[in-house]
Amino acid sequence: MSRDGMRHLCSDPTFSALIRRVGPPRLDIQRQRSPYEALIRAIAHQQLHGKAAEAILARFAALYPGGLFPTPDQVLATEDAALRRCGFSGSKIAALRDICARTVDGTVPTRRASARLSDAALIERLTAIRGVGRWTVEMLLIFTLGRPDVLPVDDFGVREGYRVLNRLDAQPKPRALAEIGLAWAPFRSLATWYLYRAVEEARREGPTSRS
Repeated sequence: MSRDGMRHLCSDPTFSALIRRVGPPRLDIQRQRSPYEALIRAIAHQQLHGKAAEAILARFAALYPGGLFPTPDQVLATEDAALRRCGFSGSKIAALRDICARTVDGTVPTRRASARLSDAALIERLTAIRGVGRWTVEMLLIFTLGRPDVLPVDDFGVREGYRVLNRLDAQPKPRALAEIGLAWAPFRSLATWYLYRAVEEARREGPTSRS
C-alpha cells in the first residue's frame, strides 16, 4: 500500500521531491496496541513532552502486577491518590476513568470490533469521551489502527508541513486543507506522515528554509 501511496502522491511535484529526499515511509503503526491502551497513552501525553509522559506511564504500569498495562477494571479500582503520584493531574484522572468506563461498556471498541467501524463512526464514538478530541482519535486511526486515509487538518504540524512544502506565507485553514487533501485520497495518512517530515526538514535547514 505504501508503494501505491507514494506513487499516487508523486503526481504532485512538491510531494515527489519531498519523497525522494525522505525516502520510504516509516509510520511505526502500533498494531499490538488496543484502542483502549492508545487512548490512555494519549491522555498521558497531552500537553507534555514525550519523555515526561513516558515516565508517567512507566510509574502507572508499575502500579500493577508484572508491570503490564492494566485492564480498565484495574484502573477503575485504583485510588486517585495513587494515580496522582504517577503524575496525572485531576482532569487527566477523570479522563482515564471515563475511558475505562467506556471501554467496559463497549463504547471503546476492541481492535477486532473497530475493524467493523468507519473512521467517521470511530471519531463520533470516541470524541464523546472526556478528554478525547478529534485529533487524538485521528492519531489512533493512523498510528494504532493503521487506517490509510486520515488527514488531521486541525493539526498544526500538518498545516505547517503544507506551508513549508509549498513555500507559502501562511498555513492553509483547516477547511481549505481538507479540500486540497481530497487529491491525496485514498492515501491521506501517508500524506500526513510526509507533511510531518517536511516540518522536520525545515527545522533542520533553519528559519530561512522554504519560507
